[in-house]
Amino acid sequence: MLNALLIILAYFFIFFIVGTAIKNNSIVDIGWGLGFVVASWILYLVYQPTSFAPLLANILISLWGLRLFYYIMRRNIFAEEDFRYQNWRKAWGKWVIPRAFLQVYMLQGLFMFAIGSTVYYLNVNDVSFNYLSIVGLVIWLIGYLFEVIGDRQLKRHIASKRGGIITTGLWQYTRHPNYFGEILMWWGLYLFAVLLDPSAWWLVYSPLAMTYIFVFVSTPLLEERMKTRDGWEEYAKRTNKLFAWFPKDPV
Repeated sequence: MLNALLIILAYFFIFFIVGTAIKNNSIVDIGWGLGFVVASWILYLVYQPTSFAPLLANILISLWGLRLFYYIMRRNIFAEEDFRYQNWRKAWGKWVIPRAFLQVYMLQGLFMFAIGSTVYYLNVNDVSFNYLSIVGLVIWLIGYLFEVIGDRQLKRHIASKRGGIITTGLWQYTRHPNYFGEILMWWGLYLFAVLLDPSAWWLVYSPLAMTYIFVFVSTPLLEERMKTRDGWEEYAKRTNKLFAWFPKDPV
């Protein structure tokens, strides 16, 4: 597992060099999804596991990571530095380079190592496949569908220029179907690994870390901005914040 950490830190060091050269630290966001894919496949090539399980886990992480990489790259590739990184650049002043190195690039590397540990573990330890682990794959697939379909429904809503908030499709069951799907995917991967190798139970910090980020960081930040939208208060009363469930009857 130490090799996984070293691969990830080296990966983010490359992004640090590029981001520093072009004075745009938000380039690190482009590398987030791709980094999981790169680390997983390098470990697969180095350790050459014979079981089908690591290969399957890598395929799943690639479906998720490459999609995220493409989406963020299209949005950010020629854009100016994101306002968050601009604010940090101003606040850090002459210390912007060392602080960006530690607090932007290396910190994301540590998060990537923690969150992706389940997949890295499977690549390093040649765990035999068993059919019981399909339960984890089903959970992952449900999560992936929530994320993909939710994103497409939101994209169509924005393209329609109807304005307001989206309250149809998966968005009637949760205010953040893409976030809910992301959480399900990581719990699915964890369950997949544990059903293959019960001794890997300690990797629970992987889905817990992702759950914490979405429950206590990403969702509150996004909802703070959404509160000003027309119809938000009514929508929030009848629709679960994060975990999908049937909408409540209007009061």
